[in-house]
Order: sequence, then structure tokens, then C-alpha cells
Amino acid sequence: MTDSITDSRADRDTLWQLIKGIRFGMFTTVHPNGHLHAHPMTTQNKSLGEDDTLWFFMSRRSHPVNDLSACSQVNIAYADTGDDVYVSVTGHARVVDDPAQVRALWSKMTEAWFPGGPDDPDVALVAVTVAHAHYWNIKENKLTQLFKMAKAAITGDRPSVGESGEVRLN
Repeated sequence: MTDSITDSRADRDTLWQLIKGIRFGMFTTVHPNGHLHAHPMTTQNKSLGEDDTLWFFMSRRSHPVNDLSACSQVNIAYADTGDDVYVSVTGHARVVDDPAQVRALWSKMTEAWFPGGPDDPDVALVAVTVAHAHYWNIKENKLTQLFKMAKAAITGDRPSVGESGEVRLN
């Protein structure tokens, strides 16, 4: 059991290190008609705690919040093209009525979207409990990447650039 806890903590730390500096993620919901809808959203966390929850502020009148009433399964796709970090997170989302958590996560940037402040009745706090993530983290510089891809094209071997991995939390 200790290994499982250690693995979960290491996985949580890996996930947070990969996404913490990425300003926007594409938050994808399932519309009641079955179509996938993606919207850019900012992760509000200051860290990823033991509860494996990512936090977002949304308008209560928005499509993503409406979609959650039909299907709680979501995906958040993060991309940092400058550092070649790509992460796809899946989990279950829900609107949480927690004024203390709203205040704890509130920032001046959030106020740009919700000028009524943390008590604005349109503010929906959305919690995503992370179940799984897949990441691709390329650590080589662009020149090395090009060299490895050219070599692979000549040899027929698959290029080895960066690391790809899975994170399972729930």
C-alpha cells in the first residue's frame, strides 16, 4: 500500500510540474447532443493537492457549465509549444458551491471576467477530479529533435524524442 501512495504522490507531482506554468487549457465537455465542445480556461490552482482536483471559474450561464449537467466527463488539453510539453487530462467535473474556496482561488485576473467579484452570482466554481493524464515532454532542443527525426527517416527507426507517460490518480 505504501508504494501506491508513493506512486500517487509522484504522479501528482509530475502532473503538476508539467501543467503549472501553462496559462490556458482547452476544457472539453460533452454536449447533450453528443458533440464535444472545447473552451479555453485557466486553471486556478496554486498546487495540486491530495484530492487531485483542478479548479476553474466559469460563467453559470456558459455552455460548459450547462454541458456538465448532462455529462460530468471532461478533458483538459494543455500545450506549451515553447517548451514542448503536452498534457491531456481526463476526469469528472462538477459545480461546487463553496464561497471560501472561491475566495481562496480569486485573483485580479478572475475579476476581469467577473467584475462583481467573488460574490458575483454568475461565478461558477468548477472542480475537476483528475482520473488520468497522458503527457509528452520533449527535453531535447529543436536542433537535436530535427537530427533525430532525420536519422529516423533514413534508418526507418522510430525517433526517440522526449518522454511520454501516463499518470493515474483515481
